[in-house]
Amino acid sequence: MTFGFAPSTATSTASSVSADSDNRLARMLEPAEWASAGIPLLRSPREVVSGLHSRHRPIPATAVVAVLDHEERLTASASFTRRAAVAADGWEFRNALLAQLRRVIPHDLRRRTPVRTAVLLYCREGDERWTEEDGAWMWGLRDACTLHGLRCGAYITLTRGGWQVLGEGRGGRRPSSLSEPASLADAAVEHRTTPTRSGGGAAEALRRTAAR
Repeated sequence: MTFGFAPSTATSTASSVSADSDNRLARMLEPAEWASAGIPLLRSPREVVSGLHSRHRPIPATAVVAVLDHEERLTASASFTRRAAVAADGWEFRNALLAQLRRVIPHDLRRRTPVRTAVLLYCREGDERWTEEDGAWMWGLRDACTLHGLRCGAYITLTRGGWQVLGEGRGGRRPSSLSEPASLADAAVEHRTTPTRSGGGAAEALRRTAAR
């Protein structure tokens, strides 16, 4: 006869929660990892951001995924709102991004080398500094691109303070999460007349972190 003690429900629940938390942390990318991944730089980030802002009018918790051709022209884009009840998990974000990509553009898995690039604009609360939620979106974008035959491009946040290309230190005050969307023609004019902000403050600190 063997005697023993069955684990309590509380212990089992705690172990499950801990394992889930560890798994979620493994499915996110920190700035240094993102910088070392060889993400291609956008030639005209303000133009891309302004165009997506005008087309999709994002509010906080809205993600906009866009596919650009080799000349950085928009091929397809889609937007969706993150469900508040879903934890910041790269696996969940990957599935959501992949579903949107499959809806708007055929995959490029038959190509030996990707020719199109996917970028992600995420409108959220807070400031421009990297968060674990950003890390989960980065992981999800990279994985979704691999599964759809695309090159992984920039991850951009849109907040009250403006837009920021994470890992690069490039950003600007307009558009922001509070901006009224401009027409596509006005967005193009603003891109040509407004300089891009680079470095400074938290953005510079993030760039130094990514470079290490």
